[in-house]
Amino acid sequence: MASRHGATREIAENIATAARTALTDAGVWSEVEVRDASLVTSVDGFDAVVLGSAVYMGHWLDPAAKFAETFADELRRVPVWVFSSGPVGERGDPADEPGNAADVVMRLGARGHRLFGGKLDRHSLHLPERAMVAALRVKDGDYRDWPSIRAWGREIGVSLATAEVAGTAS
Repeated sequence: MASRHGATREIAENIATAARTALTDAGVWSEVEVRDASLVTSVDGFDAVVLGSAVYMGHWLDPAAKFAETFADELRRVPVWVFSSGPVGERGDPADEPGNAADVVMRLGARGHRLFGGKLDRHSLHLPERAMVAALRVKDGDYRDWPSIRAWGREIGVSLATAEVAGTAS
């Protein structure tokens, strides 16, 4: 996961909690972790990966994009889901989709990509970011849809539990 101001990390933590709960409810023991993409040195031992990134200027942050590139071969061997966060304000425009997310999904053979709204707090932004937000006339606010985020995490957990119960890792 790559997050600039913490909002994407909070999404990842909610996805992880929901997935862990679904696995536990299905009787499957699991260890679910949230890690910064820039700090991961190996994906050995992971049975699945959910990779997410904040989106700035229409693209994923470098740590998430580099993670996908560096570990592409290994990640194609396990179930992978991908999410992006960042659109703020009115959504629904296909232009909101990050430019490199589709490439990541294809390269990793991901089982899906979700785009979640982001959070905007001008007080946490650096000067160039505040200037961009002002120019775009975007209002501060939390645009994350927590029920949808948790539901997607639960879907991931159910999918993994079903595969585990059936005796497969994928």
